[in-house]
Amino acid sequence: MKTINIKLLLFSLMISFLGFSQEKPEETKQKGHLNLNKFRQMYQEFSSPNMFRTAAGAPGPAYYQQQADYKMEIELDDRNKKIYGNESIIYTNNSPDNLEYLWVQLDQNVREKDSPSLEKDGNGARPFYRPSEFTDQFLNDPFDGGFNIEYVKDENGKSLSYIINQTMMRIDLPNALKSGEKISFSIKWWYNIQDHVNQDGRSGYESFKSDGNRSYIIAQFFPRMAVYNEIEGWQNYQFWGDGEFALPFGNYEVKITVPSDHILDATGELQNRKEIFSKEMMKRFNKAKKSYDKPVLIVTQIEAEQAEKGFSSNKKTWHFKAQNVRDFAFATSRKFIWDMMAVKIGDRDVMAVSMYPKEGNPLWEDYSTIAVAETLKTYSDYTFDYPYHKAISVHAKQIGMEYPMICFNFGRPNIDGSYSDDVKFGMIGVIIHEVGHNFFPMIVNNDERQWAWMDEGINTFVQYITEQKLGEDYPEIIYPLKEFPSDRGPAALITRYMSVDQNFLAPIMSNPENVYSLGPNAYGKPATALNILRETIMGKELFDHAFKTYSKRWMFKHPTPEDFFRTMEDASAVDLDWFWRGWFYTTDYVDIGIKEVNQFYVSSKPGTEMVKMMEERGIPLNRLRGLVYLEDFKNDTENLKEGNPLENSKLLSNYLNENFSDEEIASLKIPKYFYEIVFDKPGGLVMPIIVEYEYEDGTKEKIKYPVQVWRKNDNEVSKLVTSEKKIINIILDPDLETADIDTSNNSWPKKQDDSEFDKFKNKIKG
Repeated sequence: MKTINIKLLLFSLMISFLGFSQEKPEETKQKGHLNLNKFRQMYQEFSSPNMFRTAAGAPGPAYYQQQADYKMEIELDDRNKKIYGNESIIYTNNSPDNLEYLWVQLDQNVREKDSPSLEKDGNGARPFYRPSEFTDQFLNDPFDGGFNIEYVKDENGKSLSYIINQTMMRIDLPNALKSGEKISFSIKWWYNIQDHVNQDGRSGYESFKSDGNRSYIIAQFFPRMAVYNEIEGWQNYQFWGDGEFALPFGNYEVKITVPSDHILDATGELQNRKEIFSKEMMKRFNKAKKSYDKPVLIVTQIEAEQAEKGFSSNKKTWHFKAQNVRDFAFATSRKFIWDMMAVKIGDRDVMAVSMYPKEGNPLWEDYSTIAVAETLKTYSDYTFDYPYHKAISVHAKQIGMEYPMICFNFGRPNIDGSYSDDVKFGMIGVIIHEVGHNFFPMIVNNDERQWAWMDEGINTFVQYITEQKLGEDYPEIIYPLKEFPSDRGPAALITRYMSVDQNFLAPIMSNPENVYSLGPNAYGKPATALNILRETIMGKELFDHAFKTYSKRWMFKHPTPEDFFRTMEDASAVDLDWFWRGWFYTTDYVDIGIKEVNQFYVSSKPGTEMVKMMEERGIPLNRLRGLVYLEDFKNDTENLKEGNPLENSKLLSNYLNENFSDEEIASLKIPKYFYEIVFDKPGGLVMPIIVEYEYEDGTKEKIKYPVQVWRKNDNEVSKLVTSEKKIINIILDPDLETADIDTSNNSWPKKQDDSEFDKFKNKIKG
């Protein structure tokens, strides 16, 4: 099949052979305009490259980042649900600037009873409430969970001046911290731990009425240094609840004291394992380090159930060290079952770990650690080898949240142990997602407070790849399904969101606090965009190389959106400015349709459209000589012809006979049918035109016209399709890979018999 733009052909013929302008004499000049072409370069949107960040999207020769090292002693008061901490911070100023003050994040202050974050949204009367919401909003006194700062002191024990503004604390320095210098200071604090089940939040405790115990997932629990860089200066945008965290890298040494019958794990490597573990636990741990095919139980369910009855008043301290991490979190409970297995990543062994109460079984024992291991392997294949020594999945009701080496994940069976496929696949999906966050943003450390999509969307995209890989590697897990039922990633799943009222949409490039639907905006849409980019626009080979290049360039560094956009182009030689602008900077949507289909035949005389144009411009018809003509069927109801063009045009036949040998003529593919397909674009996004042509003999052919077909006309594009066979059906986007929000205009003929049209609609719905 060959395709030609018939409008371009006609005008080119007229200009070349007849020598007249396309512009009518009576037409007046229109006013000029700015460059509105969808394919213009993004010089206005992007900042200029510099010594810190190059035009290629890589760290520049002057790139720097600050470092914050922590030593902490933490005690969790299980009886009174409080946590106490004393931390010392060594802050290194690697910037070229002298700093007069430091900014420290106090994220728990979002939980203060008079926090402005509680009033950030409108809250008129609602028709219904969950019981926990109604109780929390109308029956309970506000929970007071903010930091209580006892002191801030320098390394000599002298008090430092500070001021707290909501979730940020400014420490005023007696002398500016010069470039290249370090400062050491300490903070003592405590706060009330919230019930994360009934009071929401990213961490806290869950109470189990059946046995009187609690499980704790503890994060954002210590004052943490804010990021300082050449992009934002101090990133001290307040924590309002949605925008997550911007944090510098550093080294941690943390000692955590909890009841002696608790099982605990955390970011970092356990330093006193032989003191903490029993001999049987050590034996099992050593076995787990050599088990690559299935988890080994370090603490069994029977042992956990026995521990639930204890409530020891004694204490035990767990000692951890972590190198080059951006945060620290831990989980602890006497209820925890604990299992581990080894995963081969490159030439290293990494431990995949799960912690869960009996309420999580049998679901967690069967699937959690397997999901952790699969995530580490697949993410490493597409980015870089996982650099830490472990990754932990902790069971937590209603929560999915991530930290270096540890994450908290929902998914709980019924009391009798039964569960639905939705619960199973939801749990596996959230584990993959949260473990995957080790790569984005725990290692490729973007600014979550400003650009949620850079970790959530990118991570959701790799999550989709991992889910499909899990289905291939463990078909028994997804049986009887043929593939994992991912709820984000495929193009068709984002069309509903992209077609909602524009008043309730925001571009992906928006602060997470300022969007209506954070899930679709920061997770679903960017994940879909990257999936389309990989599978439809760039192709897997080019995309995967560029994506791995970005991941490796920005390991343990702080990339911006521009660094990502530029690297993807730099490493692939694919100009994607049109894609970034449309998908990330606007709320435009995809809607491409088949406007009309016209059939032509080869004629020995000028077609009606050509004659009309000649007459409008006052050009004699005798100027039309030596041409092969195409006539539109709809303009000739008396002499409808189709078939061999050589039979319909003596001029063409003579030309071939005079210029080609009989053998060459015999080898020509001479079409019998000529169709002009007119595609229109009601939607704002430009995308490739993917068309499936079905022929009279039942065969089908799929053609992809590159996105550049829209570069000179953003409204409609015509293509002349030539074929030896008659076309009976045309389907746009047959595999639903462009996120077209309206498929009612994606088929021709418009009126098909019911069975065929229903079949098409069912395919779209599926």
